[in-house]
Amino acid sequence: MTTLDNIRFVLVGTTHPGNIGAAARAMKTMGLSNLHLVTPKIYPDAQATARASGADDVLAKATVHDSLESAIAGCHQVYGMSARLRHLPVPVVNPREAVAQIQQAGDDAQIAIVFGREHSGLSNDELDKCQHLINIPANPDYSSLNLAAAVQVCAYELKMTFDPSIEVGRVGENREAVAADDMEHLYSHFEQSLTEIGFLDPENPRNLMRRLRRLFNRADLDRNELQIMHGILRAAETYKGK
Repeated sequence: MTTLDNIRFVLVGTTHPGNIGAAARAMKTMGLSNLHLVTPKIYPDAQATARASGADDVLAKATVHDSLESAIAGCHQVYGMSARLRHLPVPVVNPREAVAQIQQAGDDAQIAIVFGREHSGLSNDELDKCQHLINIPANPDYSSLNLAAAVQVCAYELKMTFDPSIEVGRVGENREAVAADDMEHLYSHFEQSLTEIGFLDPENPRNLMRRLRRLFNRADLDRNELQIMHGILRAAETYKGK
């Protein structure tokens, strides 16, 4: 499988240097650093550095080319970004589908994702040099994304496929799982406590208890949260006794 280091982002004819800096920032936040620029109107420039907001290293190693052919030289797969679905004999995929294809590339495969000009995108001649066309599904009445935003979408999809370092779950705590018998003990405690404080009708407890089960199944309690619930119930019983 190829790696993030083998994937280059190519910006063609960027007119505003700030967009180059913002694109560099979007790349760095997702662990990408291989930036290529084709005939930027103004570069280097202080606005690019300012908008990079700390991604100066990405800008420093960026390569400037005088043609798209030079920027994609040596690449095995070239993807062109477009907000418009043109009548061209080029396969069209969304970013997630494109990343799935890239994931199947060989270990040494070099990949280019090409972004066009802010107002006009890539020309048909430039798209002819791409094997695939990427279109970001968006509001059909307002589908044009800012250049850096489009870079961010693609960079995020690449990050989540090639280096999903953030674990899914709750951040900042170690959770101890709760067994099924622990939950049954909690439900029994609920039924007992709610009956004692007069909230639960002992003649017809099933509907309320079923809803409580559904509630806690959705909540996915951990050990600490389970003990908190038992503590609340014990406090309610004590208060009622007084």
